[in-house]
Amino acid sequence: MAANTTSSPSTVSFTSTVSAITDAFGDPTRRGIYLMARESEAGVTAAMVAEQFGVHPNVARHHLDKLSAGGYLEVVIERAEGAGAGRPSKHYRVSPDAKVETAGNVPVHSDDLVLSLLGRALRLLPRAEAEVMAEEVGQEYGRAMAQGMTGADLAAGQRSLRSAMQAVADALTAHGFAAHAEQRNNQLRIINNHCPFGDVAIEHPVICAVDRGMVKGMLAALHGDADVSTLQSLAQGDTFCATSV
Repeated sequence: MAANTTSSPSTVSFTSTVSAITDAFGDPTRRGIYLMARESEAGVTAAMVAEQFGVHPNVARHHLDKLSAGGYLEVVIERAEGAGAGRPSKHYRVSPDAKVETAGNVPVHSDDLVLSLLGRALRLLPRAEAEVMAEEVGQEYGRAMAQGMTGADLAAGQRSLRSAMQAVADALTAHGFAAHAEQRNNQLRIINNHCPFGDVAIEHPVICAVDRGMVKGMLAALHGDADVSTLQSLAQGDTFCATSV
């Protein structure tokens, strides 16, 4: 007699839920973080996630905050048992509302849909035109980010290039890029160890121009116009993204 290969209802339910999360989250790291939090009754912290997935703590915090904002995780501020008078840690636990039984109950996240739509739209354009458009969008966003950092009272060009690049790296890290500024062979570079665009950038590498545009836009506001170019890219198979200035 043939073996019964029918999955149990609980297995099917869990698989459906994971499939729904996979579709909703374009970034595989974020999916893994959600599943990690799902297995922990006590919840997870940014430090735990950073160690588990080998990412910068700011990147871990970015993913956790995205999951929290989407209603998948809830945030609990607590001090670990037996801990001293130190600062309490922020734990992220699976929200009761997120424990759905079917894939159809998992909401679609608009940012992932927009990224998917952007990738398909860029694919319809000649590469040169798509890259110009992506960089322009990045520049506009970069200028807006710099305005938020400096306020209206600080005029463009008041920071040194090195100081401006550090500020740019910090801003990119806060947006999930895990960036830092460095100088190598008399060349200033910004290194990104993570790409928040996830699989969309791998499928459509032209989106890397958005990153370059963000750097150019922020530097223009903080220091002045600079010649910015992409040296390496995660989407092209490199181990990190490098933007030279």
